Order: sequence, then structure tokens, then C-alpha cells
Amino acid sequence: MPKITFVNADGGNIIVDADVGRTLMENAVDHGIAGIVAECGGACQCATCHVYVAEPWRETLPPIGADEDVMLENTVAPRRPESRLSCQIEVKPEYDGLVVLVPDRQI
Repeated sequence: MPKITFVNADGGNIIVDADVGRTLMENAVDHGIAGIVAECGGACQCATCHVYVAEPWRETLPPIGADEDVMLENTVAPRRPESRLSCQIEVKPEYDGLVVLVPDRQI
């Protein structure tokens, strides 16, 4: 299981053993990561699972799809170049060590 680090807005880290094949959002919800609201349940329709992907991982992840790009325009916290929706990132073994920052607000 790859280890994924979620960094809270206050700087605290939570490291989880993520299930391969499930999304980053599903893993966050399963582990009770505060700040990942996931109102739509992973349908890419609410932008409440917004995260900031730490370098150098931005280049490792697949590119942003058209639906995700549109939804990222609706995030409460500012969209930045490292913004992604965690519901659109399927965890793979090679993501071991991935670090994402959870914005200070989603809704």
C-alpha cells in the first residue's frame, strides 16, 4: 500500500496507507481526513475534495481532464497551478510518498 501524506491547513501531517485502485478522495474519507468534504461522492461535480499537490508529484500524476478543469474553477479556496480534485486521482503503487495539502476551506 502506498503511503500518502495529507497536510492540514495548519501544517499537521496525516500519513495513510492508501488502497490502490481507489481514488485519493475515497482514501481520505476512509481515513477521516478533515477538510475533504466530498459532497458529490466522487462524481466530479462539487469541488469539495480540492487539494494542492506538492512538488514533484504534479508531473507524476495524469493531466487534468476537461471536467476536472471546469470544476476547479468552482473551488472555495483559490485555484493554484497545483490544484487537483482528489476524486479524479486514482491511487497507484508508484504514488507511494505522494504529498497533498488540504485547503483551509472547501465550503
